[in-house]
Amino acid sequence: MYKVVVVEDEEIARKGIIFTINWDALNCMIAGEAANGEEGAEVIRRLSPDIIVTDLKMPRMDGVEMIAKLREQGNRAKFIILTAYGDFKYAQSAVKLGVSDYLLKPLKDGDLEQAVTRIIDQLEEGDRLRQKEEEETPIFRFNADRKAKNKYVEQAIKQIREHYKEDINISTVAEQLQISEGYLSRVFKKETDYTFTTYLSYYRMKVAMELLKEGNLKVYEVADAAGYSDTAYFSAQFKKIVGIAPSEYQDRVRGH
Repeated sequence: MYKVVVVEDEEIARKGIIFTINWDALNCMIAGEAANGEEGAEVIRRLSPDIIVTDLKMPRMDGVEMIAKLREQGNRAKFIILTAYGDFKYAQSAVKLGVSDYLLKPLKDGDLEQAVTRIIDQLEEGDRLRQKEEEETPIFRFNADRKAKNKYVEQAIKQIREHYKEDINISTVAEQLQISEGYLSRVFKKETDYTFTTYLSYYRMKVAMELLKEGNLKVYEVADAAGYSDTAYFSAQFKKIVGIAPSEYQDRVRGH
């Protein structure tokens, strides 16, 4: 179910939205509520709802300020704003913040339900597109953020992150850490499930995939940025690990 938060300073109006609408029928649930924008921002950060229904004029922090603050923090939820007729121009300023819909008070029967239904259609379409992309794009899963328990493994991974563009190998890293190559090889494989060389290759591919997705660099430039001086070798490694050529991957993720 989709999570909804209602932000409205008038308690009667807020409770009306929460209790008079059949949220179950819309495949939604009320996750939380707030009486002003400041409180609303905190509730939204904590609960990460999919849809927020909010008034505009509220004490302590108005709706536009709240939305702007959340957008700055990376929140991408869908917003429906409620506004009196006289605040129409004010409401338009919220459109620039990516608000999905705005409704005039007093609400008519069915207004909010229709707005929520439109948003759910958008969310479901987005889910379908993402699923299609995942099905069409080869799956390469590599968690480079997993913490290692062994301090030497953690330091070795740090060396990979900081020097993956260079000619780095387990021998030089073991020497820097003042431990034997054999010991580092054993604990690294035990902690990460990868050999040092495989981890380095996968990390480089993760970097390459992000750069290809951004689309600002050509394949040979991505190869160099990921630590490969030979573009042909990079392309062969990319196809071996990811499943398709770098140029094809770039086309797919950019929708070409």
